Amino acid sequence: MDVLDRRLVAALQVSPRASWGEIGRAVGEHERTVARRLQRLLTDGVVRVTAIYDDLRTGHGRPVHLDVQVRPGCAAQVAKALADRPDTRSVYALTGVADLGCELVSPSREALHRILSAEISAIDGVSQTQTQVVLHTFRTVAEWHAPYLTDQEVAELQPAPPPEGLPDEEGLSPLEQEIAELLAADGRIAFTAVAERLNISVPTARRRVTSLIERRLLLPRAEVEPALLGLEVEAMLWLKVRPYGLDQVGQRLAGHPNVRYCAATSGTHSLIVQVVAAHEADLYRFMTGVVGSLDEVTDSDLTLITRAYKRGHLHKSGLLTLEKTP
Repeated sequence: MDVLDRRLVAALQVSPRASWGEIGRAVGEHERTVARRLQRLLTDGVVRVTAIYDDLRTGHGRPVHLDVQVRPGCAAQVAKALADRPDTRSVYALTGVADLGCELVSPSREALHRILSAEISAIDGVSQTQTQVVLHTFRTVAEWHAPYLTDQEVAELQPAPPPEGLPDEEGLSPLEQEIAELLAADGRIAFTAVAERLNISVPTARRRVTSLIERRLLLPRAEVEPALLGLEVEAMLWLKVRPYGLDQVGQRLAGHPNVRYCAATSGTHSLIVQVVAAHEADLYRFMTGVVGSLDEVTDSDLTLITRAYKRGHLHKSGLLTLEKTP
C-alpha cells in the first residue's frame, strides 16, 4: 500500500459503512479515486469489511483467550485445527512460552468446560493450555484505526458516541439476529439488499441496522493486516494491575493509538493488550514510556505475534484474507 491507500483504509476503519463520497470529503480526495482504490483492495482480499458482536451484551457467549503450547513441529497443524473451529475468532502464532494464542467465544460456562476439557485437549499436538476469561472489554479491534488521519478527519467520519449507561445484556430479536448475520458476512451491505434478503421494507432495514450499530450490539470492522499498514511489529501484552487501578489503566491504554485491543481478564494477569508498532524501537518506547509510567502495573509479559491464521472469524493466508466479500 502507498500512503494514500493507508489513509483511505484508516478512514474505512473509522467508519466501515461510510460511502466513498463521505470518505473522499473527509480526507480531501475525489470520490472516484476513493472508490477505485478501496474497491481494488476489497476485491484482492487485502481489506474485508465485516461486523463483530458484542458477545457479552448480546448474550452470544463469553470470550476467552487461550495460550496453547504444542509439541515441536505441530504449531501449523494445531493452528489450522483451531482456526477451523467456528467458535474461534482469532488464532495467532506467538513467541514466548505459548506457541499459539487463540480467542474463542463459548456460548455458556458448561460449553466452555466441554471445549477445554475434551475438545481442545483432543487436538493432536496440543500439550498444554492456559485460559483467561474476558471480564470487561475496554477497546475492541473494531474500534481501532491506523494512525494516518488528522483529528479533524477522524471527527468527520467518527460515528456518534455511544449513549451513557448501556445495559450489560440486551440480546437480539430474531429479525435483528438475521440482520446481524448479513452484516457479519458483508459489513457494507446496502439497506436495499438487507430489505430484499429478509423481505422487509427499506426504512425498516435502515432503522434496524442503525439501531444495532448505535446500541453497539454489532461493531462494523474493516479487517486488514497491520503489516500492510506499515505496522510490522505486533505484540500481546499481559499486565498485572492492582485491582483499584484496573479500570483507570484499561481506559488509559485503550485510548492509545498503538493499542488495537484491551480487556480485563481472569487469570494470573488481569489485563490483555494487543499493541502494534512500526518498529521494535517503537514497541520499546511504548513499554518504557507508556506502560512504565503506570504505577498500578506490577508486572508484564510481552510476546510477539509472528503470524495470524485467523482474525475476526476470517481465515488468513499470509497477509491476505481468504474469505472475499460476497
